[in-house]
Amino acid sequence: MPASKEQRFLKSAMDEQGGKISTEEVLKWLAWRNREVVVRVSPTRLSRMTHWALEESSGRIRHSSGKFFSIDGIRVETNWGSKSEWAQPIINQPEIGFLGCITREFNGILHFLVQAKVEPGNVNCVQLSPTLQATKSNYTRVHQGKSPRFLEWFLDRSRSRVLLDQLQSEQGARFLHKRNRNILIEVDAEIPEDPDFVWLTLGQIKRLMAFDNVVNMDLRTVVSGIPFGQAEPVLEPASFAEAMRLSATESRRHFIPLDDIISWFTGQKTKFDLQVTPCDLRTIADWEMSDECLRHKGEQFFRVIWVDVEISNREVTAWQQPLVEPVREGIIAFIVKRIQGVPHFLVQAKLECGNFDILEFAPTVQCITGSYANSLKVLPYLEYVLTARPDQIRYDTRQSEEGGRFYREQNRNLLIEADEDFPVECPENYQWMTLNQLLMFARFNNYLNIQARSMLATLRFV
Repeated sequence: MPASKEQRFLKSAMDEQGGKISTEEVLKWLAWRNREVVVRVSPTRLSRMTHWALEESSGRIRHSSGKFFSIDGIRVETNWGSKSEWAQPIINQPEIGFLGCITREFNGILHFLVQAKVEPGNVNCVQLSPTLQATKSNYTRVHQGKSPRFLEWFLDRSRSRVLLDQLQSEQGARFLHKRNRNILIEVDAEIPEDPDFVWLTLGQIKRLMAFDNVVNMDLRTVVSGIPFGQAEPVLEPASFAEAMRLSATESRRHFIPLDDIISWFTGQKTKFDLQVTPCDLRTIADWEMSDECLRHKGEQFFRVIWVDVEISNREVTAWQQPLVEPVREGIIAFIVKRIQGVPHFLVQAKLECGNFDILEFAPTVQCITGSYANSLKVLPYLEYVLTARPDQIRYDTRQSEEGGRFYREQNRNLLIEADEDFPVECPENYQWMTLNQLLMFARFNNYLNIQARSMLATLRFV
């Protein structure tokens, strides 16, 4: 009997060596691409932006074409959390873009075609990204540049088989109702070689996520939704990686049944309200806009800056745009506890103002918009995460946010294994879930937020 796609995904995730290029060589290749590609990103003034300007009638910052994205003002009202009203800038990008990987088998192992891609906001210029990473404005060539490489393979479905196809959200605190199409296709034909692209197994991609800022957010979200099916239960996992594999493939031993989780989450959504209305950026009391930037008066949250960009290997090699710059580094963490012998993740139902459907599943701790040092006594589990013993920390690295919209934003990502005496009782907006259960929800739209998906993508099985 032929292997199922879930079995093939798991086999690829278990292979960290690869058949086309070693993982060590990937790091050398990325360093080489960094030397070869010319990148210049420099601040400019709003008044010097050729195609971007403040629209007098609406008070938002937009492109002259009306495409790409805009920086809008919004007013928020909610009964979730400690703050019931506020106003802020937000990225409004209503179009749905492509985040996709071409896959192909080599020597019986599924490989993913990934590219060394430069985004203007990347911390370290070149990062691993999906085969195709393009907004609708980009792939319809509003910029009048070249079409993205390999776009035709995603548009002409007669040449491929779809393995995964999902609409997934992006940062709900920074984007208004933003979603992208996350897609994996498989081909049998030869793909033309390109110096910016290499074939990697899923295990190699996961291994590279152990390094700071190597795998970009878009590749992390694409692979985060991959299902691994069910496997024979491992009664006594010999390592933490094996325990993660057990959590991903065990469908019977779970603390809370799936139907009860759906009911809990539905109840959370009906309990909380979220009203978002547009407003003029110039009317937001706590924010001020100048020719240099749009910033919070208390230097909190983030700034919107204007930049000139030159990247030698992009479809358009020079342009201008706004970028969102964080005020400080954030922290994102999952607490994991073995319940009935299976690792469970402590998940919160979190509201963010740009969410498409009020709430999404988020990591145990998610602090990316302000100073978490001042929130130790306010946010559940934050102190536990920050004071975890070294032997409890199973994953600790810095991962970048999306460099096409965020300027040098990286957040500390942590996976903390709780002790046996850690309580299973939790606040009403938290729930324990296995990785297998989380991956079931990842098949559908607007359940797992980008921070949760990004963390789950990093989990290794060997």
